[in-house]
Amino acid sequence: MPLPTGNVPWPPPYLKPALDAMHTWDTWWSGDPDRLENLYGGGTGGLPDAKGWTFESGMRGRLARWWWGTPTGDGERRTKVHVPIAGDLCAGSADLLFSEPPKLTVDHDATTKRLDQLTDDGMLATLQTAAEVGAALGGVYLRPVYDKTIADRPWLDAVHADRAVPEFAWGRLAAVTFWRIVHEEDGQVWRHLERHEQGRILHGLYQGTKGKLGRPVPLEDHPATAGLAAVVNDESFVETGYDGLDVAHVPNQLSRRWRANAALKDLGRSDLDGVETLMDQLDETYSSWMRDIRLGKGRIVVPENYLQSNGPGRGASWHPDQEAYSGINMLDRGGTGLQLHVAQFAIRVQEHRETAEDLVNQILRSAGYSGQTFGLGGDAAVTATEVTARERRSMTTRGRKILRWRPALAHLVEALLAVDKAVFGGAIEPQRPTVEFEDSVQEDPLTLANTADVLRRAQAASTDTLVRMAHPEWDEDQVQAEVARIQAEQGMAVEDPMQAGMLP
Repeated sequence: MPLPTGNVPWPPPYLKPALDAMHTWDTWWSGDPDRLENLYGGGTGGLPDAKGWTFESGMRGRLARWWWGTPTGDGERRTKVHVPIAGDLCAGSADLLFSEPPKLTVDHDATTKRLDQLTDDGMLATLQTAAEVGAALGGVYLRPVYDKTIADRPWLDAVHADRAVPEFAWGRLAAVTFWRIVHEEDGQVWRHLERHEQGRILHGLYQGTKGKLGRPVPLEDHPATAGLAAVVNDESFVETGYDGLDVAHVPNQLSRRWRANAALKDLGRSDLDGVETLMDQLDETYSSWMRDIRLGKGRIVVPENYLQSNGPGRGASWHPDQEAYSGINMLDRGGTGLQLHVAQFAIRVQEHRETAEDLVNQILRSAGYSGQTFGLGGDAAVTATEVTARERRSMTTRGRKILRWRPALAHLVEALLAVDKAVFGGAIEPQRPTVEFEDSVQEDPLTLANTADVLRRAQAASTDTLVRMAHPEWDEDQVQAEVARIQAEQGMAVEDPMQAGMLP
């Protein structure tokens, strides 16, 4: 299917519900109070009829009923407080998946060595970023890219879900068009479209408006795409060197709100979907708490007679930190109110803390996580088994996400190897690797040592098994070398007389 040729709406209208939802999730994820006010209509600057919006039945009324939709009064400063729990949720999801690099295994020596070079720390950082973006927007796209002027190998790149127009077939990604705005000026919008199909990538540059794609123009017309003009053929596409689609789509979780929409049901669900109202109420709770602190500041009400004149037209003032005062030349008359009054309001710390903690726990529970994953419930030292038991809900959510990440990552690495062979050559054999996710909760060395000691004394495990248990990150050569050293130290490395020919 070619790229669009007419002046069509862009992005496609059928994606509007999904893009609107992604915009909401992205706003919460960003943690920007200004964006939250703009999203829910709270940044009106204190219009006279702002408070009446909450009684309207339309869209403006629904937005104004949010805490962030409440406008700030005219002449007042904004006192809303934002708790960035959305960012913590998405970052925590990425940490559960990729706190350690996944293990990729292939059955070819040259391919294994090249894969070790490709899967460096940069790939792990990309996967962590992609996992956080996917948790926020409901999904993410990964693709192999290369630039010979930058590196001698390809690498992975993550594309956000709100910059992609996907096409699914039977629940799987069949093709996708990535787009980006490369230039805006005088109402004109220049967009670069990059369509990925089986075995090829099509590139197109369009000059249009904010809502319309516009007309196609040559790639050479803009510096952002001029370099592609020398790469594509006469039909504006380049072959990838991989027979299949070189893009992997990783949905975060099963979509709920679009399950009956055939065009959107495969996009995935954000971890923030359904908890927006709870996050709004959490911000309201903290704002109320901070309001109590502001009102609870001790204030001294001073009679007017105690004020010191600052000069004609400059008013009067009183210095509460002054240590010595001159006597007041007047008689003390009863009932004249010549007394200092201290105003001190109560700060409801316990009530606010309990409300905030309950809201946080509800948000985490609704998103599929345990409070212990985010440091709630104390940091006492416990074993890995106890940690897993306490974080059972988080581990279950992690397992569900791994079911989507494992096949996508295997497909993506195969495409990466194919692109590497087609562009940079070599004796590698592109193949789909075996992907293993490491356990995110590991035993401490003392617990491992005690377990290994009990198994050794019970003669229930060999030295090889015990070494692998204590050092799961070691490869085969390291394990065998350590086994040989242990046996030599314990005198078990004596050569068999029957094998050495020492007996007559």
